[in-house]
Amino acid sequence: MKRNRSFSLLFFLSLLVIIFVTFSTVSVEARKKNLHKRNNHKDGHSGNGHGRGSHSPRPTPTPPPYYGSQGSMFDVLSFGAKGNGVSDDSEALVAAWKGACKVAGATVKIPAQLKFLIKPVTLQGPCMPDLTLQIDGTLLAPPQISSWPTSSLFQWINFKWVQNFTIKGSGTVDGQGYYWWKSSEFYDIQKKSYSKNIPSMKPTAIRFYSSNSVTVRDIRIINSPLCHLKFDNSKGIEVDNITISSPESSPNTDGIHLQNTQDVEIKRSIIATGDDCVSIQTGCSNIHVHHINCGPGHGISLGGLGKDKSAACVSDIIVEDISMKNTLYGARIKTWQGGFGMVKNVSFSRIQVYDVMFPIMIDQYYCDKQKCKNHTSTVVISGVKFDEISGTFGIQPVHLACSTSIPCTDVDLTDIQLSPSPKYKGLQQAVCWNSYGKSQGPLLPSSIDDCLKSGGGLIKRIARSHDRVCY
Repeated sequence: MKRNRSFSLLFFLSLLVIIFVTFSTVSVEARKKNLHKRNNHKDGHSGNGHGRGSHSPRPTPTPPPYYGSQGSMFDVLSFGAKGNGVSDDSEALVAAWKGACKVAGATVKIPAQLKFLIKPVTLQGPCMPDLTLQIDGTLLAPPQISSWPTSSLFQWINFKWVQNFTIKGSGTVDGQGYYWWKSSEFYDIQKKSYSKNIPSMKPTAIRFYSSNSVTVRDIRIINSPLCHLKFDNSKGIEVDNITISSPESSPNTDGIHLQNTQDVEIKRSIIATGDDCVSIQTGCSNIHVHHINCGPGHGISLGGLGKDKSAACVSDIIVEDISMKNTLYGARIKTWQGGFGMVKNVSFSRIQVYDVMFPIMIDQYYCDKQKCKNHTSTVVISGVKFDEISGTFGIQPVHLACSTSIPCTDVDLTDIQLSPSPKYKGLQQAVCWNSYGKSQGPLLPSSIDDCLKSGGGLIKRIARSHDRVCY
């Protein structure tokens, strides 16, 4: 009897354990299933999407505006630019630049079919290598002169300390310079009231300072208040297939201006301005300019050099395969009296001229006023070749006016074929003063043959003493 009671008690306890374990397992599974349902409901669906518990997805909240890049592409629109030509997009451009500057191979994008008003900015390096500014839209300078800070009149878009950098694209950089050209027809007729408020200093559209390995290609630069594209203290420059244009009456609007810059190639471009198509200033060497259509404008010039009794050093310049149409000058070297230094190893060749007033010129009495004071010191010129220059001239075929104190030496005139244009009554006579070198035929007009003096050995030795100033 006692054994039966013990067995019953043991059976009862076992049954309780089985019930407890079963209940616990069921509870855990139920909680897991309930949690799974809640998670599915939170994601916008439940289970297999059928039967009870099915719900429609809740709308996704709109994200806040995103300002930033996509990979290595830094679109100025992603940094807040409006692209309507009215709103100031300067900060967006600078922000995109700063972001791209930190990424190797990055691109700052100016998208097509939009206009971006940009106030004077400096885009500064050094940056990671292979940075690109892709201009497919239009960059506009501020139209009102009063909106330009007096501290920013030197340039509009300034690139400083950049290396391995490229500007390219199908877009336009518009300096809106007609607001600055008080002497232009536009101003004379429509904007006379503005002339008293125009600063004497006018901005260059695009300037590079202390930059190396820079390429500018394919874009258009138009209507700069002053120079369109300028390189200062730079090295390793390539300009390819660009278009530069401003009205013939626009003052001092040089196309490409080089100063203290070396190792430059400018090629396959169209330049039409109110001043020099290409201007090469002191401190420049190893410059190659070729396959350029120039005009209107003042041709391709070295100088003016030696202004205000300064030193001027220019060497190893090649200008070839050029077409010039309706320009004031063709191939020109101009220096101020009173300067010092040297120009040497310069070659102008295969230049076709159409109605150019002075196709070949060396002017060591350059003066931008009605009268300039005479000086005996001069920038020495030696080793200049004019070869295969042909076409029509308007005033004078050759004008070589060298310094009285130190003549030009080693000047070559080879295969010159220049005829007076039917549109003008130009002088047939070549004018040469104190120039030494040699002429080789065929030569037209024939007066070119008597233009240069022979000899000059002593003069060459004197000239070489000036070479030490520069090299």
